[in-house]
Amino acid sequence: MPVKAIQDFLKLEAASGIILMFAAVIAIILANSPLNQYYELLLDVPVVIAVGTFEIAKPLLLWINDGLMALFFFLVGLELKREFLEGDLSQPGQIALPAIAAIGGMAIPALIYAWVNFDDPAALNGWAIPAATDIAFALGILAIVGSKVPLQLKIFLTSVAIFDDLGAIIVIALFYTSELSVTSLVVAASVIFGLFIMSKRGVKDTAPYIFLGIILWVSVLKSGVHATLAGVVLALFIPIEGRKGEPSPLKSLEHNLHSLVAFIILPIFAFANAGVNLTGVGISDIVAPVPLGIILGLVVGKQLGIFGFCFLAIKTGLVKLPENVNWTLLYGAALLCGVGFTMSLFIGSLAFEQSGDNLIYQDRLGIIVGSIISGTLGYLVIKAGVKKLKPE
Repeated sequence: MPVKAIQDFLKLEAASGIILMFAAVIAIILANSPLNQYYELLLDVPVVIAVGTFEIAKPLLLWINDGLMALFFFLVGLELKREFLEGDLSQPGQIALPAIAAIGGMAIPALIYAWVNFDDPAALNGWAIPAATDIAFALGILAIVGSKVPLQLKIFLTSVAIFDDLGAIIVIALFYTSELSVTSLVVAASVIFGLFIMSKRGVKDTAPYIFLGIILWVSVLKSGVHATLAGVVLALFIPIEGRKGEPSPLKSLEHNLHSLVAFIILPIFAFANAGVNLTGVGISDIVAPVPLGIILGLVVGKQLGIFGFCFLAIKTGLVKLPENVNWTLLYGAALLCGVGFTMSLFIGSLAFEQSGDNLIYQDRLGIIVGSIISGTLGYLVIKAGVKKLKPE
Protein backbone atom coordinates (compact mmCIF):
# COMPACT_ATOMS: atom_id res chain seq x y z
CA MET A 1 0.00 0.00 0.00
CA PRO A 2 1.44 3.43 -0.93
CA VAL A 3 2.58 5.56 2.00
CA LYS A 4 0.28 8.44 0.95
CA ALA A 5 -2.75 6.11 1.00
CA ILE A 6 -1.84 4.96 4.51
CA GLN A 7 -1.42 8.55 5.67
CA ASP A 8 -4.79 9.57 4.19
CA PHE A 9 -6.45 6.60 5.89
CA LEU A 10 -4.90 7.41 9.24
CA LYS A 11 -5.93 11.06 8.98
CA LEU A 12 -9.50 9.93 8.41
CA GLU A 13 -9.42 7.56 11.38
CA ALA A 14 -7.91 10.23 13.63
CA ALA A 15 -10.65 12.71 12.72
CA SER A 16 -13.25 10.01 13.37
CA GLY A 17 -11.77 9.39 16.82
CA ILE A 18 -12.13 13.05 17.74
CA ILE A 19 -15.78 13.06 16.60
CA LEU A 20 -16.35 9.83 18.55
CA MET A 21 -15.04 11.53 21.69
CA PHE A 22 -17.39 14.46 21.11
CA ALA A 23 -20.42 12.17 20.61
CA ALA A 24 -19.59 10.21 23.78
CA VAL A 25 -19.19 13.39 25.83
CA ILE A 26 -22.54 14.73 24.59
CA ALA A 27 -24.21 11.42 25.54
CA ILE A 28 -22.73 11.54 29.05
CA ILE A 29 -23.78 15.18 29.49
CA LEU A 30 -27.36 14.37 28.42
CA ALA A 31 -27.48 11.32 30.69
CA ASN A 32 -26.50 13.49 33.66
CA SER A 33 -28.84 16.39 32.93
CA PRO A 34 -32.59 17.04 33.21
CA LEU A 35 -32.77 15.92 29.56
CA ASN A 36 -31.90 12.33 30.52
CA GLN A 37 -35.51 11.15 30.27
CA TYR A 38 -35.74 12.44 26.70
CA TYR A 39 -32.42 10.80 25.84
CA GLU A 40 -33.74 7.45 27.08
CA LEU A 41 -37.12 7.95 25.37
CA LEU A 42 -35.33 8.62 22.08
CA LEU A 43 -33.40 5.34 22.31
CA ASP A 44 -36.61 3.45 23.22
CA VAL A 45 -38.64 4.76 20.25
CA PRO A 46 -40.15 1.69 18.53
CA VAL A 47 -39.23 1.33 14.85
CA VAL A 48 -41.15 -1.21 12.76
CA ILE A 49 -40.57 -2.43 9.21
CA ALA A 50 -43.39 -4.70 7.98
CA VAL A 51 -44.12 -6.46 4.69
CA GLY A 52 -47.42 -8.34 4.91
CA THR A 53 -47.26 -10.55 7.98
CA PHE A 54 -43.46 -10.32 8.17
CA GLU A 55 -42.14 -7.59 10.43
CA ILE A 56 -39.04 -6.47 12.27
CA ALA A 57 -39.91 -4.45 15.37
CA LYS A 58 -37.14 -3.09 17.56
CA PRO A 59 -36.43 0.01 19.64
CA LEU A 60 -34.19 2.58 18.00
CA LEU A 61 -31.19 1.51 20.12
CA LEU A 62 -31.30 -2.03 18.72
CA TRP A 63 -31.69 -0.76 15.14
CA ILE A 64 -28.47 1.15 15.74
CA ASN A 65 -26.67 -1.81 17.33
CA ASP A 66 -27.99 -4.50 14.95
CA GLY A 67 -28.51 -2.48 11.77
CA LEU A 68 -26.05 0.39 11.51
CA MET A 69 -23.29 -1.67 13.10
CA ALA A 70 -23.79 -4.31 10.40
CA LEU A 71 -22.49 -1.68 7.97
CA PHE A 72 -19.51 -1.10 10.28
CA PHE A 73 -18.72 -4.83 10.26
CA PHE A 74 -19.21 -4.92 6.48
CA LEU A 75 -16.51 -2.26 6.20
CA VAL A 76 -14.30 -4.20 8.63
CA GLY A 77 -14.74 -7.27 6.45
CA LEU A 78 -13.78 -5.33 3.31
CA GLU A 79 -10.67 -3.98 5.03
CA LEU A 80 -9.69 -7.43 6.30
CA LYS A 81 -10.01 -8.97 2.84
CA ARG A 82 -8.00 -6.21 1.15
CA GLU A 83 -5.28 -6.20 3.82
CA PHE A 84 -4.78 -9.98 3.65
CA LEU A 85 -4.86 -10.12 -0.16
CA GLU A 86 -2.63 -7.19 -1.08
CA GLY A 87 -2.14 -4.85 1.88
CA ASP A 88 0.27 -4.60 4.80
CA LEU A 89 -0.84 -8.00 6.11
CA SER A 90 -0.26 -9.90 2.87
CA GLN A 91 3.38 -10.69 3.74
CA PRO A 92 4.18 -13.14 6.59
CA GLY A 93 6.98 -10.91 7.85
CA GLN A 94 4.60 -7.98 8.23
CA ILE A 95 1.86 -9.77 10.11
CA ALA A 96 3.88 -11.62 12.76
CA LEU A 97 4.38 -8.83 15.34
CA PRO A 98 0.83 -7.35 15.24
CA ALA A 99 -0.64 -10.87 15.25
CA ILE A 100 1.38 -11.79 18.35
CA ALA A 101 0.42 -8.48 19.96
CA ALA A 102 -3.28 -9.04 19.22
CA ILE A 103 -3.24 -12.55 20.72
CA GLY A 104 -1.72 -11.26 23.95
CA GLY A 105 -3.96 -8.18 23.89
CA MET A 106 -7.10 -10.30 23.78
CA ALA A 107 -6.10 -13.25 25.97
CA ILE A 108 -4.67 -11.48 29.04
CA PRO A 109 -7.52 -8.91 29.49
CA ALA A 110 -10.10 -11.70 29.12
CA LEU A 111 -8.31 -13.82 31.73
CA ILE A 112 -8.08 -10.91 34.17
CA TYR A 113 -11.79 -10.14 33.79
CA ALA A 114 -12.67 -13.82 34.22
CA TRP A 115 -10.51 -14.02 37.36
CA VAL A 116 -12.27 -11.02 38.94
CA ASN A 117 -15.78 -12.29 38.05
CA PHE A 118 -15.21 -16.03 38.31
CA ASP A 119 -17.94 -16.66 40.92
CA ASP A 120 -20.75 -14.83 39.05
CA PRO A 121 -22.00 -16.67 35.92
CA ALA A 122 -24.01 -13.67 34.66
CA ALA A 123 -21.06 -11.27 35.03
CA LEU A 124 -18.64 -13.86 33.62
CA ASN A 125 -20.50 -13.64 30.31
CA GLY A 126 -18.73 -10.30 29.73
CA TRP A 127 -15.24 -11.84 29.60
CA ALA A 128 -14.61 -10.55 26.05
CA ILE A 129 -15.45 -6.90 26.81
CA PRO A 130 -11.89 -5.74 27.74
CA ALA A 131 -10.36 -7.74 24.86
CA ALA A 132 -11.45 -5.13 22.29
CA THR A 133 -9.58 -2.10 20.91
CA ASP A 134 -11.13 1.06 19.42
CA ILE A 135 -8.78 2.03 16.58
CA ALA A 136 -10.56 5.32 15.81
CA PHE A 137 -10.15 6.54 19.39
CA ALA A 138 -6.55 5.31 19.59
CA LEU A 139 -5.55 7.08 16.36
CA GLY A 140 -7.41 10.19 17.46
CA ILE A 141 -5.20 10.29 20.57
CA LEU A 142 -2.10 9.74 18.41
CA ALA A 143 -3.18 12.74 16.30
CA ILE A 144 -3.23 14.87 19.45
CA VAL A 145 0.39 13.85 20.18
CA GLY A 146 1.40 15.44 16.87
CA SER A 147 3.07 14.75 13.55
CA LYS A 148 6.31 13.45 15.09
CA VAL A 149 4.73 10.07 15.83
CA PRO A 150 6.45 7.57 13.46
CA LEU A 151 4.29 6.22 10.66
CA GLN A 152 5.53 2.72 11.55
CA LEU A 153 3.90 3.01 15.00
CA LYS A 154 0.58 4.01 13.45
CA ILE A 155 0.77 1.08 11.02
CA PHE A 156 1.57 -1.29 13.91
CA LEU A 157 -1.36 0.04 15.94
CA THR A 158 -3.71 -0.23 12.95
CA SER A 159 -2.54 -3.77 12.19
CA VAL A 160 -3.08 -4.86 15.80
CA ALA A 161 -6.60 -3.41 15.64
CA ILE A 162 -7.33 -5.33 12.42
CA PHE A 163 -6.38 -8.62 14.08
CA ASP A 164 -8.32 -7.48 17.15
CA ASP A 165 -11.43 -6.94 15.00
CA LEU A 166 -10.97 -10.38 13.44
CA GLY A 167 -10.77 -11.89 16.92
CA ALA A 168 -13.89 -9.99 18.00
CA ILE A 169 -15.80 -11.31 14.98
CA ILE A 170 -14.85 -14.88 15.88
CA VAL A 171 -15.80 -14.33 19.54
CA ILE A 172 -19.20 -12.87 18.63
CA ALA A 173 -19.91 -15.73 16.22
CA LEU A 174 -18.96 -18.45 18.71
CA PHE A 175 -20.07 -17.10 22.09
CA TYR A 176 -22.72 -14.40 21.68
CA THR A 177 -25.63 -16.10 19.94
CA SER A 178 -29.11 -16.73 21.30
CA GLU A 179 -31.46 -19.65 20.57
CA LEU A 180 -31.11 -20.58 16.93
CA SER A 181 -33.88 -20.69 14.33
CA VAL A 182 -33.23 -23.56 11.90
CA THR A 183 -35.47 -22.04 9.21
CA SER A 184 -33.66 -18.71 9.27
CA LEU A 185 -30.28 -20.45 9.24
CA VAL A 186 -31.30 -22.45 6.16
CA VAL A 187 -32.30 -19.22 4.41
CA ALA A 188 -28.98 -17.61 5.41
CA ALA A 189 -27.03 -20.65 4.17
CA SER A 190 -28.91 -20.52 0.84
CA VAL A 191 -28.05 -16.83 0.43
CA ILE A 192 -24.38 -17.50 1.20
CA PHE A 193 -24.40 -20.26 -1.43
CA GLY A 194 -25.86 -17.73 -3.90
CA LEU A 195 -23.09 -15.26 -3.05
CA PHE A 196 -20.53 -18.03 -3.57
CA ILE A 197 -21.95 -18.89 -7.01
CA MET A 198 -21.90 -15.22 -8.10
CA SER A 199 -18.32 -14.88 -6.92
CA LYS A 200 -17.22 -18.03 -8.77
CA ARG A 201 -18.93 -16.87 -11.96
CA GLY A 202 -17.05 -13.59 -11.81
CA VAL A 203 -19.96 -11.23 -11.19
CA LYS A 204 -18.37 -7.78 -10.78
CA ASP A 205 -21.43 -5.56 -10.23
CA THR A 206 -21.94 -4.85 -6.53
CA ALA A 207 -25.75 -4.39 -6.72
CA PRO A 208 -26.58 -8.15 -6.76
CA TYR A 209 -24.25 -8.72 -3.82
CA ILE A 210 -25.87 -5.90 -1.82
CA PHE A 211 -29.37 -7.21 -2.61
CA LEU A 212 -28.50 -10.69 -1.35
CA GLY A 213 -26.64 -9.07 1.56
CA ILE A 214 -29.86 -7.42 2.76
CA ILE A 215 -31.67 -10.77 2.65
CA LEU A 216 -28.72 -12.32 4.49
CA TRP A 217 -28.89 -9.64 7.21
CA VAL A 218 -32.61 -10.21 7.78
CA SER A 219 -32.25 -14.00 7.92
CA VAL A 220 -29.26 -13.83 10.28
CA LEU A 221 -31.15 -11.30 12.45
CA LYS A 222 -34.02 -13.78 12.76
CA SER A 223 -31.72 -16.79 13.23
CA GLY A 224 -30.31 -15.97 16.66
CA VAL A 225 -26.79 -15.39 15.36
CA HIS A 226 -25.87 -11.74 15.74
CA ALA A 227 -26.95 -9.81 12.64
CA THR A 228 -23.73 -7.79 12.32
CA LEU A 229 -21.90 -10.96 11.25
CA ALA A 230 -23.88 -10.86 8.01
CA GLY A 231 -21.86 -7.77 7.09
CA VAL A 232 -18.57 -9.63 7.49
CA VAL A 233 -19.76 -12.64 5.48
CA LEU A 234 -21.02 -10.42 2.65
CA ALA A 235 -17.69 -8.57 2.50
CA LEU A 236 -15.80 -11.82 1.90
CA PHE A 237 -17.59 -12.32 -1.43
CA ILE A 238 -17.15 -8.79 -2.82
CA PRO A 239 -14.67 -9.09 -5.74
CA ILE A 240 -11.41 -7.21 -5.36
CA GLU A 241 -10.72 -7.18 -9.11
CA GLY A 242 -13.04 -5.22 -11.40
CA ARG A 243 -13.63 -5.43 -15.12
CA LYS A 244 -10.76 -4.42 -17.35
CA GLY A 245 -10.21 -0.69 -17.07
CA GLU A 246 -12.68 -0.34 -14.19
CA PRO A 247 -11.91 0.22 -10.48
CA SER A 248 -11.96 -2.54 -7.89
CA PRO A 249 -15.53 -3.14 -6.59
CA LEU A 250 -14.17 -3.90 -3.11
CA LYS A 251 -11.96 -0.82 -2.93
CA SER A 252 -14.73 1.41 -4.31
CA LEU A 253 -17.18 0.17 -1.68
CA GLU A 254 -14.56 0.56 1.04
CA HIS A 255 -13.80 4.11 -0.05
CA ASN A 256 -17.48 5.08 -0.28
CA LEU A 257 -18.38 3.55 3.08
CA HIS A 258 -15.44 4.88 5.06
CA SER A 259 -16.73 8.40 5.61
CA LEU A 260 -20.26 7.16 6.33
CA VAL A 261 -19.04 4.73 8.98
CA ALA A 262 -16.32 6.96 10.45
CA PHE A 263 -18.27 10.19 10.67
CA ILE A 264 -21.89 9.08 11.03
CA ILE A 265 -22.43 5.45 12.08
CA LEU A 266 -19.78 5.17 14.81
CA PRO A 267 -20.61 8.57 16.37
CA ILE A 268 -24.32 7.60 16.39
CA PHE A 269 -23.40 4.31 18.07
CA ALA A 270 -21.26 6.15 20.64
CA PHE A 271 -24.05 8.65 21.31
CA ALA A 272 -26.59 5.84 21.80
CA ASN A 273 -24.43 3.65 24.03
CA ALA A 274 -22.14 5.94 26.06
CA GLY A 275 -24.83 7.71 28.09
CA VAL A 276 -24.01 6.72 31.67
CA ASN A 277 -25.71 8.48 34.57
CA LEU A 278 -22.90 9.23 37.02
CA THR A 279 -25.13 10.71 39.72
CA GLY A 280 -24.07 9.30 43.07
CA VAL A 281 -21.31 7.12 41.60
CA GLY A 282 -18.58 6.43 44.14
CA ILE A 283 -15.51 4.27 44.53
CA SER A 284 -17.68 1.32 45.61
CA ASP A 285 -19.45 1.39 42.22
CA ILE A 286 -16.18 1.50 40.28
CA VAL A 287 -14.62 -1.39 42.24
CA ALA A 288 -17.67 -3.64 41.81
CA PRO A 289 -16.59 -6.88 40.06
CA VAL A 290 -17.86 -6.07 36.54
CA PRO A 291 -16.43 -2.53 36.18
CA LEU A 292 -13.27 -3.50 38.08
CA GLY A 293 -12.70 -6.50 35.81
CA ILE A 294 -13.14 -4.31 32.72
CA ILE A 295 -10.88 -1.54 34.06
CA LEU A 296 -8.13 -3.97 35.05
CA GLY A 297 -8.50 -5.79 31.74
CA LEU A 298 -8.21 -2.61 29.66
CA VAL A 299 -5.57 -0.80 31.71
CA VAL A 300 -3.43 -3.67 33.03
CA GLY A 301 -4.31 -6.60 30.77
CA LYS A 302 -3.81 -4.81 27.46
CA GLN A 303 -0.34 -3.51 28.32
CA LEU A 304 0.75 -6.84 29.82
CA GLY A 305 -0.61 -8.84 26.90
CA ILE A 306 0.53 -6.65 24.01
CA PHE A 307 3.84 -5.32 25.33
CA GLY A 308 4.69 -8.55 27.14
CA PHE A 309 4.07 -10.80 24.13
CA CYS A 310 5.91 -8.38 21.80
CA PHE A 311 8.87 -8.10 24.18
CA LEU A 312 9.26 -11.89 24.38
CA ALA A 313 8.88 -12.30 20.60
CA ILE A 314 11.46 -9.60 19.84
CA LYS A 315 13.96 -10.72 22.46
CA THR A 316 13.79 -14.33 21.29
CA GLY A 317 14.44 -13.24 17.70
CA LEU A 318 11.06 -14.28 16.27
CA VAL A 319 10.36 -10.72 15.06
CA LYS A 320 12.03 -7.32 15.00
CA LEU A 321 11.09 -4.02 16.60
CA PRO A 322 9.58 -1.83 13.84
CA GLU A 323 11.87 0.78 12.31
CA ASN A 324 11.78 4.19 14.08
CA VAL A 325 9.86 2.65 16.99
CA ASN A 326 11.56 2.49 20.41
CA TRP A 327 10.48 0.48 23.44
CA THR A 328 8.75 3.48 25.00
CA LEU A 329 6.62 4.02 21.91
CA LEU A 330 5.75 0.31 21.73
CA TYR A 331 4.69 0.41 25.39
CA GLY A 332 2.62 3.52 24.73
CA ALA A 333 0.88 1.78 21.83
CA ALA A 334 0.08 -1.14 24.14
CA LEU A 335 -1.50 1.30 26.58
CA LEU A 336 -3.52 2.97 23.81
CA CYS A 337 -4.96 -0.41 22.87
CA GLY A 338 -6.68 -0.29 26.25
CA VAL A 339 -9.09 2.23 24.76
CA GLY A 340 -11.81 -0.30 24.09
CA PHE A 341 -14.78 2.03 23.76
CA THR A 342 -16.82 1.25 20.58
CA MET A 343 -16.16 -2.49 20.25
CA SER A 344 -16.20 -3.00 24.04
CA LEU A 345 -19.59 -1.26 24.29
CA PHE A 346 -20.87 -3.41 21.44
CA ILE A 347 -19.69 -6.69 23.00
CA GLY A 348 -21.06 -5.54 26.36
CA SER A 349 -24.49 -4.98 24.81
CA LEU A 350 -24.40 -8.59 23.55
CA ALA A 351 -23.07 -10.04 26.79
CA PHE A 352 -25.60 -8.40 29.09
CA GLU A 353 -28.68 -7.85 26.89
CA GLN A 354 -30.54 -10.55 28.85
CA SER A 355 -29.07 -9.65 32.26
CA GLY A 356 -30.92 -6.42 33.10
CA ASP A 357 -29.95 -2.78 33.20
CA ASN A 358 -27.63 -3.02 36.22
CA LEU A 359 -24.92 -5.08 34.50
CA ILE A 360 -25.19 -2.94 31.35
CA TYR A 361 -24.70 0.17 33.50
CA GLN A 362 -21.69 -1.35 35.27
CA ASP A 363 -20.29 -2.47 31.91
CA ARG A 364 -20.47 1.06 30.47
CA LEU A 365 -19.00 2.58 33.64
CA GLY A 366 -16.01 0.22 33.50
CA ILE A 367 -15.44 0.79 29.77
CA ILE A 368 -15.50 4.58 30.08
CA VAL A 369 -13.21 4.69 33.14
CA GLY A 370 -10.80 2.08 31.73
CA SER A 371 -10.65 3.75 28.32
CA ILE A 372 -10.01 7.19 29.82
CA ILE A 373 -7.16 5.87 32.00
CA SER A 374 -5.61 3.89 29.11
CA GLY A 375 -5.92 6.78 26.68
CA THR A 376 -4.38 9.26 29.11
CA LEU A 377 -1.45 6.99 30.03
CA GLY A 378 -0.89 6.05 26.39
CA TYR A 379 -0.79 9.72 25.37
CA LEU A 380 1.75 10.60 28.09
CA VAL A 381 4.01 7.62 27.35
CA ILE A 382 3.99 8.13 23.57
CA LYS A 383 4.68 11.83 24.02
CA ALA A 384 7.72 10.89 26.12
CA GLY A 385 8.76 8.26 23.57
CA VAL A 386 8.63 10.73 20.69
CA LYS A 387 11.06 13.00 22.54
CA LYS A 388 13.59 10.13 22.65
CA LEU A 389 13.60 9.72 18.88
CA LYS A 390 16.68 10.93 17.05
CA PRO A 391 16.00 14.12 15.07
CA GLU A 392 15.94 13.58 11.31
